[in-house]
Amino acid sequence: MRVFVAGGTGAIGRALVPALIAAGHQVTASTRSPGKAARLRELGAEPVVADGLDRAAVIAAVNAAAPDVIVHQMTALSALRSFRKFDTRFAVTNELRTKGTDCLLEAAGAAGVRRVVAQGYTGWPNQRSGGPVKTEDDPLDPAGVADTAKSLAAMRYLDQRVPAAVPEGLVLRYGSFYGPGASEFLLDQVRKRRVPVIGGGTGIWSFVEITDAAAATVAAVERGAPGVYNIVDDEPAPVAQWLPYLASVAGAKPPLRMPAWLGRLLAGQLAVVQMTTVRGSSNAKARQGLGWTPRYASWREGFRAWARG
Repeated sequence: MRVFVAGGTGAIGRALVPALIAAGHQVTASTRSPGKAARLRELGAEPVVADGLDRAAVIAAVNAAAPDVIVHQMTALSALRSFRKFDTRFAVTNELRTKGTDCLLEAAGAAGVRRVVAQGYTGWPNQRSGGPVKTEDDPLDPAGVADTAKSLAAMRYLDQRVPAAVPEGLVLRYGSFYGPGASEFLLDQVRKRRVPVIGGGTGIWSFVEITDAAAATVAAVERGAPGVYNIVDDEPAPVAQWLPYLASVAGAKPPLRMPAWLGRLLAGQLAVVQMTTVRGSSNAKARQGLGWTPRYASWREGFRAWARG
């Protein structure tokens, strides 16, 4: 098929473009930066330079590519060095998840594209009550954490808008990325013992290795019913388990421990939530509905390959 990847130079895009081509698809990929167009060509895609918030440019780019499927991977994320002022740090990404999504959906309508696959996220937006692992049918946190209201609203918008706007709209809620070209900052900070276990480390995280995330996206391009899918590995785990393990395979000393009150003072409320009360996510729907199986079923084997690679 002809696939238009909006945002082809991000962490997912860099893994996704070659994966799509290896699967036999013809790829056109967009970037906001003229300097990154050559990289897309090296990956095997036809590059196009377009700002995802420029409605006319997006419509023109999609129309010229004449795709069968559009994949929305547009974000403005860089290494997250702090959880403070979260909505401010995510302001452009939030706009890409709302206005940028609308631009792509309008372009899809104009070009007659029936299938759109969009990047979502699962983790801290999950409701922090009830069981430790959530499915796509479980509600998101009704209020969110301090300074995350706009980000949570943007995620809700994308989750609801994409499946409603086109006949085959899918949202892939990726878990926390790791692997080559993803979360290198986290690995560096763990090696420097700058990521402590806050409180009891009871927050449950769901991870996905970056090439596994790309493989799930290829699956969603090719098949699957409309709706929302969690793209995570098989083993949601508390911080108190995965963080010391990551330190161990990275050759670092065990992480320091910090009481919640001090973590709140130094890192902010969202950091404490991530460490103590966040809930994990189930991948059962993606396994069944997309026919996707993660190569790294557990972060244990994935972390080992990542840290020692």
